[in-house]
Amino acid sequence: MNAVQQDLERTLAYHGAPALAGIKSADLIAWGDTEVCSGAFFTRYCRQLARRGIQLRVVWMGSPRCLLLVYRPRRLETQLEQPAVRALLEREGYPVEGGLEEMLNALSRRLARSSFPHEVGLFLGYPPEDVEGFRLHHGRDYKLSGCWKVYSDVERARQCFRRYGLCRAALCRRVQEEGKPLTQLFRVA
Repeated sequence: MNAVQQDLERTLAYHGAPALAGIKSADLIAWGDTEVCSGAFFTRYCRQLARRGIQLRVVWMGSPRCLLLVYRPRRLETQLEQPAVRALLEREGYPVEGGLEEMLNALSRRLARSSFPHEVGLFLGYPPEDVEGFRLHHGRDYKLSGCWKVYSDVERARQCFRRYGLCRAALCRRVQEEGKPLTQLFRVA
């Protein structure tokens, strides 16, 4: 395994563990650069993950990093079909009737703008009431801050943050101690 692949594996294991394991709809990860994210290595790696039911998609390219969305398509579709999520996305102008691919294309276009779209949290599995709370309070006056800023159910969020942390620790341990690539740690879909 070369240095670039090791860096990608460690970055994905740390920042993408919950989505890789299927306990979260998606994770957004800053990694690499435009040359690496559009190169042959990255394309091959994405194909290997896809065989495991995991999608790795460049949703934004810039300098010095790319933003990658790691997700399991069925899990993400289920997340985006929740009535409260769908209503917020529709209000923001997302093509909710167009399917997952159209929604992800719209997200990529919004990420290309100068300001970061608050609704990205809906793709990442954050509770819609917390995404809306962030928008209404401009990121202030939250009850708890962890993987996201919590405006609603603090105990549910604490449990979720803990579960994500345990998942991250377990996956990082397997990648580092066992030395196996992520493409071998997950079953074929």
